[in-house]
Amino acid sequence: MKLVVRNLSKTYRTGRRGSIVALDGVDLTVAEGTIATIVGASGCGKSTLLSIAGGLDVASSGSVEVDGEVVVGPGPDRGMVFQAYSLYPWKSVRENVAFGLECSGWPKGERDERVEELLGVTGLTHYSNLLPRELSGGMRQRVAIARALAPSPDVLLLDEPFGALDAQTKRAMQDFLLTVWQRTGSTILLVTHDVEEAIYLSERIYVFASRPGRVAATIDVPFGHDRGPLVRREPRFLDLRDEIEELLVAPAA
Repeated sequence: MKLVVRNLSKTYRTGRRGSIVALDGVDLTVAEGTIATIVGASGCGKSTLLSIAGGLDVASSGSVEVDGEVVVGPGPDRGMVFQAYSLYPWKSVRENVAFGLECSGWPKGERDERVEELLGVTGLTHYSNLLPRELSGGMRQRVAIARALAPSPDVLLLDEPFGALDAQTKRAMQDFLLTVWQRTGSTILLVTHDVEEAIYLSERIYVFASRPGRVAATIDVPFGHDRGPLVRREPRFLDLRDEIEELLVAPAA
């Protein structure tokens, strides 16, 4: 397995005696070259888990492993994309994509070649000299994804990356992410509260219950690698949507 979460728990102290258990005994795996999704309501701990996987937060107990190595902080083996675009506003598209490679000391020739490759994969070639303010929201997220992919991370971590987009742009970006996944073979862990997005993009879905956050159900999605928009009309898609929505509103056990 590419990414493994083992018995992960996280407790936040809220005062001298108070505490909040954000995660309690979470186990999940993401196989190499697959997309797995964590879906759940706001406050169920899914973003906390992704922050721990990215090395931005520390677990109270348990671990996250990438290729058998325990995560102890940020690293080039993991790329992260958030709902906020987090682009450098004074840098062009090309410069934003190249930034991580420059920091990692890639030789200029190799860096330029990798940037050109990713601009092509993400459909940004003709926008490479524009600044973020000159792009739409969807295009900015394309830049953020290209930048995260630039160092060839082992795992791409996406925290509700399309949550701020309008419905039409969100669907276009979902198709874009599928295309990038199919072309690059990336291993992806996606967090979302959008049930249809989870089904459309995932090969495996972890449904989170809250208070405390934990895996309520694990669902394997049966649509294969080369799915497309018509899958949304299939009866099994609609059945899965209803099944997951029922799980999300079920009372805590």
